[in-house]
Amino acid sequence: MVGRATGVRVDLKARMMRPGPKKLLALDGGGIRGVLSLQILAKIEKLLIAKSGRADYRLADYFDYVAGTSTGGIIAAGIAVGMRVQEILDFYLKNGAAMFDKAGLLHRLQFKFNSEPLAEKLQQVFGRTTTLGAPEIETLLLLVMRNATTDSPWPISNNPYAKYNDAAHPACNLKFPLWQLVRASTAAPTYFPPEVIECGGKPFVFVDGGVTMYNNPAFQMFLMATVDRYLVHAPAGSVWKTGVDDMLIVSIGTGTSPGENYSLRPEEMNLLFNATTIPSALMYAALNEQDFLCRVFGDCVAGPPLDREIDDMIGSRRPLDTKLFRYARYNAELTPEGLEALGCGDVDPASVQKLDSIDALGSLQRVGEAVAREKVDAGHFNLDVFKP
Repeated sequence: MVGRATGVRVDLKARMMRPGPKKLLALDGGGIRGVLSLQILAKIEKLLIAKSGRADYRLADYFDYVAGTSTGGIIAAGIAVGMRVQEILDFYLKNGAAMFDKAGLLHRLQFKFNSEPLAEKLQQVFGRTTTLGAPEIETLLLLVMRNATTDSPWPISNNPYAKYNDAAHPACNLKFPLWQLVRASTAAPTYFPPEVIECGGKPFVFVDGGVTMYNNPAFQMFLMATVDRYLVHAPAGSVWKTGVDDMLIVSIGTGTSPGENYSLRPEEMNLLFNATTIPSALMYAALNEQDFLCRVFGDCVAGPPLDREIDDMIGSRRPLDTKLFRYARYNAELTPEGLEALGCGDVDPASVQKLDSIDALGSLQRVGEAVAREKVDAGHFNLDVFKP
C-alpha cells in the first residue's frame, strides 16, 4: 500500500513554495545493485534522525526533489511516498528473486526475465491506481526512461506546474499510474520486455532510462529544478534559488567497475563484441559526465576520483568562482582493488558487478555498508544550513 501508515497527503505546491534551502537527491540505475545504494541511504537517514530528534523522520521529510533511473527509480519512488529506507530494502531482499524471473525459452532471444512478477510487486507497493499526481507523493519526483517510439529520453516529473502536467492537457502525465512509470524506467533492454503506455490516445514503447544520458540523473534533476522553462515556481514566481547555501544535491551510485583489458585484440571487436560492450561503455561515460558536470557547477564536498587527470575535484573553484550548489557523491568501485580498499577484499568482484546477481545480495549490502561507514559524513550536508 502506497504512503505512510498515517496516510500523509501533501500539498506539493505549498511544499515547493516554502522558503529556505532546497535539498535534492539523485539515484543511479544498476539493477539489483540498488541494494548497495540503500545501505548508503540508511546511513543518511540515520544522520537525519539524529539531527532532527525525531525517530519517525524519513528521507521524504528532508529531500524536496528525488530523482531516479531504473532501479534508482524504484528507490526514488519509495522515498517520495514516505517509505523508510529499511522498507525499501526489504522490498529488494524479499522480492529480488521473484522480480528476476527467467523468461521462457521462446523469449530468451528478446529478453532474459519476465516483466509480470516485477509489475505485480510494484503494484503491491505503490498501488494499482496511484498516479504520478497523487497527493500521497510527498516530494517532487523525477523518473527517467527512454521513449523508444520517438527515440528520445523521457525525464518525467510530478511538478504540478510543468507544461505536460496540466490537467486540461489531453496527455497529462500526472494521470499515469506510478507503478507503470517505474516499471518503464526499469525495462532494461535484453533483461526485461519494454513497457507500453498509452499517451494522448497513442501507444508509446518505453525502455530503461539507463540507456539515455541520465543513468545518473543528478545534473538533469538540477536543470529541471532551476531552468525557468521547467516551471518550478518559488514564492516570487521564479525558480528555486541556487548557491552553496541555497541548494544541496546528493548523488548516489550503484557501483562501477572500470578496468583495462590488455589482452584484447582488434580482430575480436566483431558485431557481437560491439553489441555487448558499447551500451555499457556509453552508459558509463554518460554517468561520469553527469557527475563531472555536478562537480564543475557545484561545490563538491565528497566523491571518489573520476579519473587520474581531474581526480575528485573536491574544493575545486574553477571555472566558476561562484558555485551553484553544494554537492556530495557516494559510490563504490567494484574492482578487486576498490573492494580491498573498502575492507571487502573477500567479495567476488564478478558477482557484485552484475545487474541481476541475486546470489550477491549479502555481498552488495556489505559493500554498501562499507561505503556508508567510510565515506558518508554529517559534515558533508552542512546540517546547520540544510536543516532537517
